[in-house]
Amino acid sequence: MSLVELIAQADERALAASGLACLDRCVPLLGGDDEVLRPLWTSLADGADGETWGECLERARAKLPALFEEPGEEAGEGPGEGPGEGPGEGPGEDRAVRLARQMLATAPAVPAGTPVREWADACSVASLRIHRLLEVMVAAGGVDDDVDARREGRTEGMSPLVAAELRRQITVLELLAGNGNGTGPAVGGLRQVLAVSTEGRRVLRAVVSRRARGRS
Repeated sequence: MSLVELIAQADERALAASGLACLDRCVPLLGGDDEVLRPLWTSLADGADGETWGECLERARAKLPALFEEPGEEAGEGPGEGPGEGPGEGPGEDRAVRLARQMLATAPAVPAGTPVREWADACSVASLRIHRLLEVMVAAGGVDDDVDARREGRTEGMSPLVAAELRRQITVLELLAGNGNGTGPAVGGLRQVLAVSTEGRRVLRAVVSRRARGRS
């Protein structure tokens, strides 16, 4: 089953976890530490008994005040749009940083209904584009069409970084589908998803660090 099909079949809480996992893997581009989104994971695991998603989301944004920007403050409307500009970075990395900011900026206050479905889908696209943009010696041109094809299952000739991220996104959705109980992902499924996301975040942090050393 393609990534697009898995997203289409996911329930609301699985979509929230999927979008959050994409954002979590891209935290190195926001300059955040590995625990900055942990309260959001906890809110998904606790459901109505824990802190609400919206409260945890605002807390995460508050921890990144210099980097977080509301939608519309730069050119573009949502994840995947607009060139973006970052301090002292190459064009591809400029856009990658902007994509990560917009993933956080456009997260819905309530992870339900059409907003969470649209956000999860946009985060999937944005995360794949980020990995494509950060590939060594890969130009930004043509990234959008390339990523759309990968999500639909056309995977021939994929670069290693994008292939790994695509596998992670598919794995996350499969784990959530296999561990749900009709009301959202089970805690055990979320733990597995978090482990997948943590591994991906370490990979991206290493890529960002390597690019920074190359500029110095």
